Amino acid sequence: MKKKVKQYTQQIQIGAQDRHHVLKEFSRMLDNQIEKIVLFLLEQQGLLASRLMEPGEKHGILQQHPEISQLSELREAYRAVGQDLLKLLFFVEINAIGLRKILKKFDKRFGYRFTDHYVITRSNHPYSQLQQVFKHVGIGAVVGAISRNLADLQDHQGSYLSIYDQPSASLKDPVIDSIKAAVDRLTHSTNFLHFLGQHAFIIQDELPTPTEDQIDDQSFHLMSLILNLVNTFLYMVNTYIIVPTADDYSLSLGAAATVCGVIIGSMAVAQVFSSVYFSAWSNKSYFRPLVFSSIVLFLGNTLYALAYDLDSIAVLLIGRLFCGFGSARAVNRRYISDCVPLKTRLRASAAFVSASALGMACGPALAGLLQTNFKIYALTFNKETLPGWVMAVAWLIYLVWLWISFKEPVRDTGENHLPQNANSGPVGNEALENGLNQPLLLSSEEKQQDEDGDHEYEESEEAPEESHKPATSIVSAYRLLTPSVKVQLLIYFMLKYAMEVLLSESSVITTYYFSWSTSTVAIFLACLGFTVLPVNIIVGSYISNMFEDRQILLASEILVCIGIVLSFHVIIPYSVPQYVFSAFLTFVSAEVLEGVNLSLLSRVMSSRLARGTYNGGLLSTEAGTLARVVADGTITLAGYLGEDEFLNVTLLPSLLICILSIAATFLTYNSLY
Repeated sequence: MKKKVKQYTQQIQIGAQDRHHVLKEFSRMLDNQIEKIVLFLLEQQGLLASRLMEPGEKHGILQQHPEISQLSELREAYRAVGQDLLKLLFFVEINAIGLRKILKKFDKRFGYRFTDHYVITRSNHPYSQLQQVFKHVGIGAVVGAISRNLADLQDHQGSYLSIYDQPSASLKDPVIDSIKAAVDRLTHSTNFLHFLGQHAFIIQDELPTPTEDQIDDQSFHLMSLILNLVNTFLYMVNTYIIVPTADDYSLSLGAAATVCGVIIGSMAVAQVFSSVYFSAWSNKSYFRPLVFSSIVLFLGNTLYALAYDLDSIAVLLIGRLFCGFGSARAVNRRYISDCVPLKTRLRASAAFVSASALGMACGPALAGLLQTNFKIYALTFNKETLPGWVMAVAWLIYLVWLWISFKEPVRDTGENHLPQNANSGPVGNEALENGLNQPLLLSSEEKQQDEDGDHEYEESEEAPEESHKPATSIVSAYRLLTPSVKVQLLIYFMLKYAMEVLLSESSVITTYYFSWSTSTVAIFLACLGFTVLPVNIIVGSYISNMFEDRQILLASEILVCIGIVLSFHVIIPYSVPQYVFSAFLTFVSAEVLEGVNLSLLSRVMSSRLARGTYNGGLLSTEAGTLARVVADGTITLAGYLGEDEFLNVTLLPSLLICILSIAATFLTYNSLY
């Protein structure tokens, strides 16, 4: 069909075909190919169902006279059917991805929103075959039969309760777990862990294999993962522990309160560069960059604390720059992606995001507790310097723990792993095996001819299969970005900008309008941070299963926009309820937006950005870090206009970027299916 789209383009250019005829013919061809997929799917479901009949009869006999050896044989028979069902789900997933790709290519070539029309007309029809591909109707019955019988065999020790009598009990079997994961991928079904894990933006290859995970469970080192998560937590604490007191620190060194924007943002400036070299460094080692990170952060926090007694804002800024240069989040993310087994990766990703959220909440809360003032020799310990001293000690302890407990993973120095043969498992049914190995649309000879005749490479599309290599530079990575990817990065920039403005200026705003103390500001910021996990539970478990990601994306953007509008100082006097409500609305909406934004970004981004130094995670990190830099710079610049106009001036760019992102979302909405 890719070849056909190319022919249509050429025919329209020379006037041999009109658009209406092309749309009609292409729809008919696509319907025919989907019908082939669905009929093949139903045929194989029938074969799998027939294979379940024989062990089912034996199962009934063994319930009267159970024998351990025969029970074991039955388990293996059911698991063999499960393995072949997993291959069938993999086949459906290949075709679902292929369908999305050909629709995207058609829209791009013809400048026509065909995808939206095709999906709406086909998916909502009572005889929809498209639903069979994306919702795999009927497979649930086969999964249920395998699950019920395996559970019965597992608990066959005098118990007469089935999985239906104990709905809360879940069967622990690797085959069933793999099938459930494949079903969730096909339907984009989600839960709290999955939705929370999306925030980590740990990109995988677009098409997972039906074989076992390549990462050996025995080589996985749990303590090393914990050390990466602790590094993430401490870094986020380090980022936000100074927010409640940065304005007071500025004043004590003779600068304006709004210089807090530069103090907070200088860490992000350095992080723009550290993300790149840490990402490159993690190609060779994980231990050394983490050690370097800890040392630099120890020095940075020490300089931050010493700046008070040295009466030097320059030392203060250098200390924060050092902290930014120690940002190892790229290493933490890369470790989870490359060194954690697939079955554990989702929980590890969710733990990464939870550690970040907890650090964001604990940072200001800890600052609120450090309300003391004393001196030891020439060193001052007060609410401005204690955040630096506390974090310096924390990083020193972490460095010792890291040196003792971290285990450098063994790296594969050979070629990239190749997927294992799909037939390497137990042979179950010859018709199923042969069917899964037969090409559905093209023979291998025709496919080769098609590739030979269509070697074009578009910068915004993926290269041919033999060229699926990671991007080697920022420029080559940028060339792989399609318009929909660029829009998602813009949205990510917008939400990080809005959140940074809200958090960084909170101390200045609340002191000016409401005369809040440092402790009150700290409690307010901590409350914002503690909303992250409850909001993700609600969205991940319920809302994301009721609506499409693109619908949640657009709704969240609109709510962020409303939150920003409500934050403006228009009504006099500016009240605490107005500020608190608008802040919570903006922050919570941005948190929801981040999850669906990164989920969509991973789906529309080229698979070439899943690996290597210049990966999608680095691009999103750079976009978010740049947003923080610009936001903190805006706060400092707005301070020169006076505190009366400070709030509205800092909110105006947030509002304009938010409106722009909403408009861009509407323009690319159909490509986000």
